[in-house]
Amino acid sequence: MQSSFNKARHRAPSSLLDLRPGEQGILDRLDLPEDLSRRLMELGFVPGQPVTAASRAPGGDPRVFRVDGAEIALRGETAAGLKLRQKPPAAGQHPS
Repeated sequence: MQSSFNKARHRAPSSLLDLRPGEQGILDRLDLPEDLSRRLMELGFVPGQPVTAASRAPGGDPRVFRVDGAEIALRGETAAGLKLRQKPPAAGQHPS
């Protein structure tokens, strides 16, 4: 029997906030105000771009992400607005 805790741990990340240090995701969209979205895109947070979670401050906020060769710190509320692509299930697997 598989517990629901294990299922939650293996759920695909939906935003940058869900990435653990060392994990990578592909940016899908920015669900943020237009001026903030524009500034983040200038920094490299462009849909289709891979983003890697690098580290966190001791209290967990802000978090550092690697994008386009740079390391950029974002507050949690901003990172939550940067949505990641959902990977299609691997062959032979069913979506949870």
